[in-house]
Amino acid sequence: MNDRPNENLLSRLEQSLRQSRAARMHLAARLRELEVEADAVRAELAEMDTLASQSEAAIYRLLSSVLASGNMSVGLPSDAELEAAMRQSPAPARMPLAHEVTRQAIPSLRPNTEAISDRFADRTIPQAVTLLLREEGGALHVNEVYNRLLEGGFRFTGQNPTISIAVSLNRNTRFRKVAPGTFDLMIRDASKAS
Repeated sequence: MNDRPNENLLSRLEQSLRQSRAARMHLAARLRELEVEADAVRAELAEMDTLASQSEAAIYRLLSSVLASGNMSVGLPSDAELEAAMRQSPAPARMPLAHEVTRQAIPSLRPNTEAISDRFADRTIPQAVTLLLREEGGALHVNEVYNRLLEGGFRFTGQNPTISIAVSLNRNTRFRKVAPGTFDLMIRDASKAS
C-alpha cells in the first residue's frame, strides 16, 4: 500500500516534467521564429536607411541644381522645373580662366599590387569606395581607387576594373563626379552645405 502513493507522486512528477519540456520546446521554437523575424526587420530597416540616404542625396542634388540654374521663381519651383533639374547636372559656379587650368596628374595603375589586408575582400565596389573616400576626406581618381582596393584585398572579375569602378560610382547616388574619372561622396557636399 505504501508504494501506491509513491507511484502516483512519481507519475505526476513525470507528467509535470513532460509538460515542462514540451512548454520549453514550444518557447524555444517561438524564440527562433522571433529571431528570424527580428533579422528580417533589421534587414528592412537597413534597406530603409539606405533609401533614405539616397533620397536625401537626391533632394540635395535637386535643390542645388534648381538653385544653381536660376530658374527658381517666387516660391517653390514648378514640377517641370524640378523634373528638368533632375535630368541635368549642376553647372560649375565659374569656369576657370585659361591660365588657371592645371591638368591634374592622373595616378598610374599598379595592377601587380599585392594585397596588404583583406578589408575589402567581402565588400562591393560602392561599399569599399565609400570607406576609402571617408578616410581620404576628399575625391579620388578611379586609378587611385583601383590601387587602394587591390591593396585592401578586393578581387576584380572584369577585364576593365577602372571602368567597372567608374560605372558603379556613376550609377550610385552616394557619389558625384567632380572631374574626369574623379569621384567624391555626395553626402560630404550635403554636410558642408548645412
